[in-house]
Amino acid sequence: MKSVEMVGIVKQYPNVKALDHVSFSLSKGEIHSLLGENGAGKSTLMKILYGMTMMDEGSISINGEVVNIKSPKDAIELGIGMVHQHFMLSPVMSVMENIIVNNEPKQGLFVDEKKAKKEVQDLIDRFNFNINAESKVQNLSVGEQQRVEILKAIYRGANILILDEPTAVLTPQEVDELFVIMSKLKEDNKSIIIITHKLKETLAIADKISVLRDGKMVKRDIPIKNVTVHDLAKFMVGRDVQLNVRRENKNMGDVYFKVENLSLEEKGIKVLKNINFSINSGEILGIAGIEGNGQTELIEVLTGLKKPTEGRFIKGDEELTGDAEKFIKNKVGHIPEDRHLRGLVVDLPIEDNLILGYHDKPEFMKNGLMQWKNIASFSNKAIDDFMIKTPSKNELVSSLSGGNQQKVVIARVFEQNPDVLIAAQPTRGVDVGATEYIHQELYKLRDEGKSILLISADLDEVRSLSDRIAVIYDGRIVSINKADEIDELQLGLYMTGGKDGESDEE
Repeated sequence: MKSVEMVGIVKQYPNVKALDHVSFSLSKGEIHSLLGENGAGKSTLMKILYGMTMMDEGSISINGEVVNIKSPKDAIELGIGMVHQHFMLSPVMSVMENIIVNNEPKQGLFVDEKKAKKEVQDLIDRFNFNINAESKVQNLSVGEQQRVEILKAIYRGANILILDEPTAVLTPQEVDELFVIMSKLKEDNKSIIIITHKLKETLAIADKISVLRDGKMVKRDIPIKNVTVHDLAKFMVGRDVQLNVRRENKNMGDVYFKVENLSLEEKGIKVLKNINFSINSGEILGIAGIEGNGQTELIEVLTGLKKPTEGRFIKGDEELTGDAEKFIKNKVGHIPEDRHLRGLVVDLPIEDNLILGYHDKPEFMKNGLMQWKNIASFSNKAIDDFMIKTPSKNELVSSLSGGNQQKVVIARVFEQNPDVLIAAQPTRGVDVGATEYIHQELYKLRDEGKSILLISADLDEVRSLSDRIAVIYDGRIVSINKADEIDELQLGLYMTGGKDGESDEE
C-alpha cells in the first residue's frame, strides 16, 4: 500500500499553470527525492499535500483512503509533517517547549513537564538526534534547529515527512548527521519526501526519484541505483548539463585587490584575526570553511557593511574606504549570502529589486526622476539573460521560488559588470541549470580580467571554480594554495583546525 498517492493534480495561477495533471506516489518506509528546476512545481505540489495550497483538480489518497486536505491541521491529523526551509521556532523557548507547544501532555489543568521531557528525550535518543531537550533554540546551530523541526513533526504523530531543501544551509558534517537521522526514521517505517537541488545528496540518501519540469512530471518512481548525477541533471533541465568542470585560467594578470592585516573585534571578541590575501585580475580566489568561522563577518567588512577594527583594502592603486554605497560606486559587486537579509525587498516588484543599490545611476535616474522606460528595458533583458521564471517584471519578488529570487540578485550584480566581485553562496538554493549558468558567468567575468572572491559552503563548487583556495578557520586564514595542489582531505583538515598550512600571502 502507498503512503501517498496523488493523481492528476492541477494548479492554475492567473498567468501560469504551476501543475499540469501531475501524479506522484510514495511508499511506506521510502525516501523519495522530488527533483526539478526552480519554478518546476515541486514546492506547489508539496504545499497541496500539506494543505497550504488548494488544488484545482485531482485526488489525494493517504494509506489507501481518498482524503480532502484543506489545511495543515488536516494534514497533521493524517500523519503528514512538513519541515520548511525557514524554520518556525521560538528562539527564546527550549527545545522541549518548541516541540510540545499546542500538544502539551496535561496533568489536570497543568502541563505535565516530567512526561513531556521523557517523551521528547525518548524521541531524541531513539532517532539519534543528539540535542539537549533543555537547550534554548537561540543557542543551537542551524542543523540542530532543523532537527527540532523534524522532532516537532514526529512528536505530533507524523509518519510522512516532507523536507523542503533540508541541506541548503547545512555544513557537510550536518548533512551527514541529517542523513543518519533520515535512515533511522526510514528503519522506523516513516516515509520521507525530500525536495532538493543537490544531486550527489539525492544519490546518497534517496531510494527513488521523481522529476518535475515546467509543471509536468517527466520521470516517476525511478530507482536511484539506475541513475547517475549526469542523468538527474539531464532529466531536470531537458539537456546535457556541465557541472563542476574546471576551465583553465590563461589570462591571469597582476594583483588587483589586496586585503592587508584585517581584523574585526565585536563585543570584545576578535572575530577576524589579521587576515591577509590578494586577488589578481582575472582570478577566482575561493574561501573554504565550515560556516561560523568568520565568513559572514569577512563578507560584511569587504563590502563596506562593517568597518574593520584594523586593516585596509587596496583596489588597483587606491585604498578603499567608506560604507556599502561607496563600495558599490567603486565597482565592488556583492552577492550576499542571505538573499532575504541583504539582497532583496520581497514586497517590491522584480523591476525595483533589479536596480537596488544602483537606482541613482544616470541611466536609471535623471534630475531626480526615475527613467522607467530604461529601467523596464534593463529589467526585461536581465529576466531573459538570467532565465528568471516570471510572467512579468512587475511581479512581486515574494511570488518567486527561492531559486528565482537568487537569480534576481545575481542578475542585478552581474549586469553592472563589477571590477571586484564578492560572491557569497552564489548558487545556494539554485537548480542545476541556473548553477551551470552562474558558473559560466563567473568564469566569463574572470576571463574579462575581474577579481572574484568566492565564498561557498559547497566544497565541490569552491574546488571546481577557484584558481586558488584559502581556508578560514576561527577567524584566520590558515592556508592558501593553488586549487590543483590541494585535495579534499587536506582541505577538510584545515577546515576543522586539524592542520595549519603555509599561506602564499605570508
